[in-house]
Amino acid sequence: MKEIEYVEDLCARAKKASRTLKALPSSLKNKILLDLADILEKRKAEILSANELDLKDGKEKNLSSALMDRLLLNDKRITGMASALREIVALPDPVGEVTRGLTLPNGLELVTRRVPLGVVMVIYESRPNVTIDVGALSFKSGNACILRGGSEAFHSNAALVKLFHEVLQKEGIDVGAVTFVDKTDRAFMLPFFQQTSTIDIVVPRGGEGLIKFVSEHSKIPVVKHDKGVCNLFIDQDADPEKVIPIVINSKVQRPGVCNATENLILHTGYPFRKELLEALAKQGVDLLLDPSSLSLYPKGKAVKEEDYLEEFLDLRLSVKTVSSLEEALAFIEKTSSGHTEAIVTEDLSTAKIFTSSLDSAALFINCSTRFHDGGEFGLGAEVGISTGKLHVRGPMGLVHLTTTTTYVTGNGQIRG
Repeated sequence: MKEIEYVEDLCARAKKASRTLKALPSSLKNKILLDLADILEKRKAEILSANELDLKDGKEKNLSSALMDRLLLNDKRITGMASALREIVALPDPVGEVTRGLTLPNGLELVTRRVPLGVVMVIYESRPNVTIDVGALSFKSGNACILRGGSEAFHSNAALVKLFHEVLQKEGIDVGAVTFVDKTDRAFMLPFFQQTSTIDIVVPRGGEGLIKFVSEHSKIPVVKHDKGVCNLFIDQDADPEKVIPIVINSKVQRPGVCNATENLILHTGYPFRKELLEALAKQGVDLLLDPSSLSLYPKGKAVKEEDYLEEFLDLRLSVKTVSSLEEALAFIEKTSSGHTEAIVTEDLSTAKIFTSSLDSAALFINCSTRFHDGGEFGLGAEVGISTGKLHVRGPMGLVHLTTTTTYVTGNGQIRG
């Protein structure tokens, strides 16, 4: 089949490149990434032209405003990609880092060092900056990557990979190091999940449907970067001066990303619920309200139970009213996707119970959920935010693209 031949060829090229990447010195890897940052800024017009084609297609397909925002590239976002590259350069190279070293009683010397995973496949939707972030993180950590972006960002992704390849070729590096899947038909995706001898890990980054599809079909280990149904609880003891800025930022700043709040939980004892709902409405947020909050803001819409499980990625927000911390915790347990939960409160004991009772990748106190991000966490950039518990949880950064090898040196010892 043409699909299998295509996939096997791409995987073979990535595997071949991965063998040489392991030995690249940090200085050369950093030089290449700095050159890439420069070329992104110098050739913005080329990137924006490609992005315009994707935006035009998106409009014709009636993509939501939030998805269009995820897709959009502009001068500021291209500069942001270049800045992320320079931040990655500034990070310590994890390859070769000694995580354990000792001499056993029998004289054997053990040294455990970080090594690349090998070949990393990342499947993602909409956001073209992921192409640069993942390509750079994989390259610096000594991995070859296979990038399969969504069809909606095809032209943007292809233009970015082209520039990456130019920089690699200039230094004589195999372009298989950053392999781009230029087939958007799903029939060309399935065969990748059978390539257990060439691909070491698959990272799906996107909506619930994508995560489910990859998890059900892949024979390769999967690190899930699942949907972000993020909950934000306003306690009765919340400081009103903090509440509105935190809630607005959590929902409105970029509603189309996974760390935007989707469920707002209001304690009946918080006295400024009406003012908060009105502030959200002024920001253009479509409010889905339970009976208690609907009585405070009749212009809203009635929420449905299934809304609380939905990742809107849009200016829509579900609101739940509770009469106690225990009720809030029970609601979060029921609705959370394991991504981010936050509380606004001035009661330290309440905050402690909140954080000790929940089990998500990140738990925030008195700050916006939008901070759950690799760059904000000091990782430079991220492959995505893992909601699973194996290998990595939360932002998946440079160090998380490595595993370990233990090197054992002896002097003729044998085991009795």
